[in-house]
Amino acid sequence: MSLETMQPNPTWDAASYEDAVNTLEAHNDEVVYTVWAGDWCKDCRKLLPDFGAALEAAAVPDDRINEIALDQDKQGPMVEEYGIEYIPTIVVENDDGEELTRFVESEDLPPAIWLAAELDERL
Repeated sequence: MSLETMQPNPTWDAASYEDAVNTLEAHNDEVVYTVWAGDWCKDCRKLLPDFGAALEAAAVPDDRINEIALDQDKQGPMVEEYGIEYIPTIVVENDDGEELTRFVESEDLPPAIWLAAELDERL
């Protein structure tokens, strides 16, 4: 993993988020998570360690997680192709490259919970 902010939070309690972890685990071999973030970003440092812990608890394979580090101008790989404006942004795609859902920093729930709910609806 290339982003320090994606290192799992050691105090995150998977048992408290069992439904979200179960959903992520149920789909861990059929979706890919691409995370645009910056270790310098306050919102990324706040949200992503718990998301990293959720992915770890769900046993999501490393090859299904793409981490893209952006500079302080929010520039980096695939920013324009995916229309990335705010970070963190997490795009979830199926194996055909079809975007299933996207978490953007301003959602009202933490990334793992929000994405799990979206995946429950769409898959």
